[in-house]
Amino acid sequence: MFMRNKSLLLLTALLLLWCGQSFASGFSIIEQSVSGLGVSFAGGAASADDPSTVYFNPAGMMLLEGQQATVGVHYIIPSVKFKSEQATNFLGADLGSNNSGQAGIDKIVPNFYYTNKVSEKFAFGLGINAPFGLATEYDDTWVGRYHAIESDVMTININPAVAFAVTDKLSIGIGLNAMYMKATLSSMVDGGVAYYQATTDPSHISDTDYDILATNEGDDWGFGYNFGIMYQFSDDTRIGVSYRSEVKQKLEGEVEADIPTTMAAFSSAFETQNIIGRITLPQSASLSAYHQINDKLAIMADITWTGWSSFDELTIEFDDTFGGKSSTTTTENWDDTWRYSIGATYQATEALMLRLGTAYDQTPISDAYRTPRIPGEDRIWLSLGAGYNILDNLVLDAGYVHLFVDDSKMAKYTTTDSESEDYFRGTVVGEYENAVDIFSIQLTYNF
Repeated sequence: MFMRNKSLLLLTALLLLWCGQSFASGFSIIEQSVSGLGVSFAGGAASADDPSTVYFNPAGMMLLEGQQATVGVHYIIPSVKFKSEQATNFLGADLGSNNSGQAGIDKIVPNFYYTNKVSEKFAFGLGINAPFGLATEYDDTWVGRYHAIESDVMTININPAVAFAVTDKLSIGIGLNAMYMKATLSSMVDGGVAYYQATTDPSHISDTDYDILATNEGDDWGFGYNFGIMYQFSDDTRIGVSYRSEVKQKLEGEVEADIPTTMAAFSSAFETQNIIGRITLPQSASLSAYHQINDKLAIMADITWTGWSSFDELTIEFDDTFGGKSSTTTTENWDDTWRYSIGATYQATEALMLRLGTAYDQTPISDAYRTPRIPGEDRIWLSLGAGYNILDNLVLDAGYVHLFVDDSKMAKYTTTDSESEDYFRGTVVGEYENAVDIFSIQLTYNF
């Protein structure tokens, strides 16, 4: 019976993950626990409420009894709306009035965790999740089409971990991470410019009937590690420190072009070929505290640093030349960020726990380097949640969060310098209105 239940839970989690793997949203996805979401992930490295501690702090496995498994699903609803203030091609002509409407895409982010406390000194666990993701898509005739159309980044992370009790108060944990990453990035190429360079006829510049859709796709496996420390001052008070390493990805794949009949004569300049794109996913570190005030009320807090400065540029190298270029580069120059959160739980009845939390989350993107692919800004989280013991060994958790995201400004300027990354892409200046809602549900089973 035990093995059948264990296999069923594992199979369910894997099916959720693989069916939902194209639904990752955002770039850094903190939505790794529904119980944690209810308190805006305050105390993430110190709470150890369920097996999701494998991700937040593997040392927390020493606080979980027996064998436990958690399956969670997060439904993320972003709102990304652009309002153009200026949109012209390199000749100064109007690029139109299509702001593309809603560029955000609703996505599902699943996760699965399993822990086993073998003895009072040792525990092990496994996490399968999606720690990074991105999904935006614009109309192929919008004013910023030469900068971005589709951006879809998906990751699957397999994270085995072990934990040890050093003393009655101190525990440590360490995990390995094998991360699969797949990315699709597309944008329009102004075919009218190529036509103009060949014929000196400028009448088709920024003509959507001459635009070429260029799509880059690549994937790779990268590897990293995570570790954590948990110290209990008493049964009611503890702190946790955790760290996740950088993961380097070398994405290999192809670039291909959807060429309209108007540009058929130029197809040899846009042939399908192999590409390589490199990106370093950031390291992060967290300090968390948890305190049980009385039998009903507990409070928690967290400070997390993320080393986004590793994301300085995104370069795609072509096997040959594509549109006359051997590579394309987007300068990112992201900054390191801080995230601050506080939360509380209240044991309303023997079976029902209520949660509330808030957080301030910095963006790594400055106005000078914001692109249509990731138009985020600073945000404030407001979350609530609940956990209910359906059975003695089965807990249902649900959570909701609204992210109040600051409006973000974008200013991309055209250039006729062939060495520039914005060569003939057009000038697009405007502002984004952003917001995010997240609904989450989770089941935790104690064997």
